[in-house]
Amino acid sequence: MFKNLIRALVRPARRIALSAVFCALVPQPVLAQQAPLKIGFVYVTPIGSAGWTYQHEQARQAMQRTLGSQVSSVFVESVAEGPDAERVMRDLAAQGCRLIVATSFGYLDPALRAAADLPDVKFEHAGGYKRAANLATYNARFYEGRWLAGYLAGRTSRSGVAGYVAGFPVPEVIQGVNAFTLGMRAANPRATVRVLWLNTWFDPPREREAALSLVNAGADVLTNHSGSPAVPQLAEEKGVRLIAYQSDMRAFAPRAQLAAITSDWSAYYTRRAQQVVGGQWSSSNTWGGVKDGMVQLAAIDPSVPQAVRAEVAQRRQALVAGQAVPFSGRLVDQSGVVRLASGALDDAAIASMDWFVEGVVGSLPAR
Repeated sequence: MFKNLIRALVRPARRIALSAVFCALVPQPVLAQQAPLKIGFVYVTPIGSAGWTYQHEQARQAMQRTLGSQVSSVFVESVAEGPDAERVMRDLAAQGCRLIVATSFGYLDPALRAAADLPDVKFEHAGGYKRAANLATYNARFYEGRWLAGYLAGRTSRSGVAGYVAGFPVPEVIQGVNAFTLGMRAANPRATVRVLWLNTWFDPPREREAALSLVNAGADVLTNHSGSPAVPQLAEEKGVRLIAYQSDMRAFAPRAQLAAITSDWSAYYTRRAQQVVGGQWSSSNTWGGVKDGMVQLAAIDPSVPQAVRAEVAQRRQALVAGQAVPFSGRLVDQSGVVRLASGALDDAAIASMDWFVEGVVGSLPAR
């Protein structure tokens, strides 16, 4: 009887031991948490506290807040366009970034070369006109905000002369100059817009010098397509009005700022990162505008008469509804050639724009 009791006690123990061995030999399901998508942002200027790069940085932070642990993101600022940009992108990929955002026009060719060698990495390029299977392009219809700003400038300028400090003569900048001029002349048919080229995106001393030259030439409204607060600061100093670009510049020009053309990339970055995480990303070309919230005419000075504010609001609504298009109707260039008799320019014509409308004082650099 004692032996039978021992056998009864040993058998369950043996069964438990054998069961443990069996479980160890049979593969068990592993519940592993997906690693966050690492995203790298490449910035052409210092982030600063306003301007082009600052707006992209604000969007990166908003994306990070929205997606939380699904993503981790890093950035590199003050990256020159050219070979150095390609080196930075490759380095970000080597650090584990599987989505790289190149935020300057001059990054296109470096991004294309990096993308060709890194097929498992997705690239987003701001303002580009060439794509690849793993490189998408995106931009905003800044010209819509420029048209609204030009109308506001035309309704408030006493001299009828605006000054435009411009970076490089690429289509996006030319679109902005033309749309601003058309908007201004919609309010004042005799208005003119004087343009000075910088041939750089970021050079505060040169931006300031160009703005001063334009004020001395009679401009009582300034705007710019450049990266620093130098133009707003000069407008504040000289007592002329300012149409700020990219960011609300009241911190630099509290009395001068008339309004600001602002950009918001946060929804786009959030959506594209989600698509990479979900395996739904594909190369595409996105061109959003006022209707999409990518571009706004914001921070209009409260001193602007209510009637003028209402006119601007009415025109904005017409843009959103598709009832108004900046580059439409009869368009005549500087030399008097009719570029469009009626209707509206299509996206291809706008994207390749290389001529100035009537009313622009200045020339495009020879090619």
